[in-house]
Amino acid sequence: MMRFGMFGSAQASRGGPDTDSGAGFREFVERNIEAEALGYHSTFLVEHHFTGFGQVSATLNLLTWIGALTSTLRLGTAVTVLPWHNPVLLAEQIATLDLLSGGRVDAGIGKGYRLKEFEGFAMPVEEADARFEECLEVMLKAWTSDSPWSHQGKYWQYDNIVVEPPSTQKPHPQLWMGAGSPRSVKQVAKLGFNMLLGQYDPFDMIVDEIAMYKSEVESLGRTFDPMNVAVARSVNIVNSNDEYEEAVNNRMAARRRTQKHALQSSFQDTREATEAGIIYGSLEHVTKEIQALRDVGIEYVLLNCPAGISTLRHFAKDVIPSFA
Repeated sequence: MMRFGMFGSAQASRGGPDTDSGAGFREFVERNIEAEALGYHSTFLVEHHFTGFGQVSATLNLLTWIGALTSTLRLGTAVTVLPWHNPVLLAEQIATLDLLSGGRVDAGIGKGYRLKEFEGFAMPVEEADARFEECLEVMLKAWTSDSPWSHQGKYWQYDNIVVEPPSTQKPHPQLWMGAGSPRSVKQVAKLGFNMLLGQYDPFDMIVDEIAMYKSEVESLGRTFDPMNVAVARSVNIVNSNDEYEEAVNNRMAARRRTQKHALQSSFQDTREATEAGIIYGSLEHVTKEIQALRDVGIEYVLLNCPAGISTLRHFAKDVIPSFA
């Protein structure tokens, strides 16, 4: 049986005193409550800063609110960018959410990729790898140490501390790590974490990444479980060519908006690159594309739905039963 979750972000609105800035956040919360009732397994929220278009920045705060209003939905981050956070405070916050939600946290972690965000935090992007590794080391120590411990690192120092509270999941909340290169795929496998694959990655790239992850996991003497890999896809069920064209054009605009903050040299501003990471089309086409994912061993898909709850309803009613 395939597993389906959600991937995305709420959006707040700027404006004057007559602007309902929180409407987008409230709609997003309601969407998650209904999605749980529709049978979705999880929700994974992004963390982004300084965008100017209201993306979620305080991800754990929003997940806590969603967690209080749901009972089975897994609460994921995709991803929390470790270099920007104090590792002890972050470990405490994640453990608190795990405790309050009854062990429903899927802590997705990553190194970050948007140059403008690193600049906003006055942090050299060249430090991302080292900060990520040290932050993760401290967090794991915080979650698994019952007696006082110390840490004297390059970026963080702690002396004789015990971090509280303990998490419900043992020895710590489920850990997921974003991967987008052979090096990061191998790192996820070596660390023993679950793997998140991004919504912009083309199909062939995902196939190669999963094959590499499986090979690395098995070479380390562990059993590969396809449910330990979640693939994000942008999904849109459309009924005409005009609707398809509008959806693709909106997707291209969204990719350009992201690139203004990411400033990635590898970015390809083409229709082909946009269509490589989407599942847009008729109900029959969407079902066929999900089957294609399953045929290459993908059993866990995270839906990013530009059309919102209407797509989630349609997908739950007419697609998910085919993969039960």
